[in-house]
Amino acid sequence: MSVTEEPLRLHIGGQTPLPGWKILDIAPGEHVDYVGDCANLSQFANGSVEEIYLSHVLEHLGHQGEFAAALTEFFRALKSGGILSIGVPDMQALCEIFLRPDASLGVKFGVVNILFGGQRNAYDFHRCGFDEALLTHFLRAAGFSDLQRVKKFGLLGDASNYEYAGRSVSLNMRARKP
Repeated sequence: MSVTEEPLRLHIGGQTPLPGWKILDIAPGEHVDYVGDCANLSQFANGSVEEIYLSHVLEHLGHQGEFAAALTEFFRALKSGGILSIGVPDMQALCEIFLRPDASLGVKFGVVNILFGGQRNAYDFHRCGFDEALLTHFLRAAGFSDLQRVKKFGLLGDASNYEYAGRSVSLNMRARKP
């Protein structure tokens, strides 16, 4: 049985309440509306979600099928015409910063921290990475269309806006379920 039959806007991994949005997170919290793993959205009916937003969550899932399962679940839960807005660390930008000949050890370690997660708790480890070509491939493989890279989503001051060493290091994409 699903939690809701009405379309909703789902913020996966959110910590800050947003008007009109419900938060799904792996751990319970003050502002969490639904507790669950984003690779299993079985608590939501097929086509029951209007929009899904997640910023710097997908990279916490394993690359041996876990993140692909999450993309499949996002597609299933979204209604036809529904929008997925997804931000992940931009591996290309981060590698370019790391490889700069003038990059200090501090800058390099900052890149390592972004690439592998802050590691402040059991969920704060990164297990996969993406550049635009990889993310585009997996979004299309899950069935999404009308993919568009965007500089900022404009919803929150979250990691999707993150700049490091003078450069945007978040790969932000919007996709639509046909």
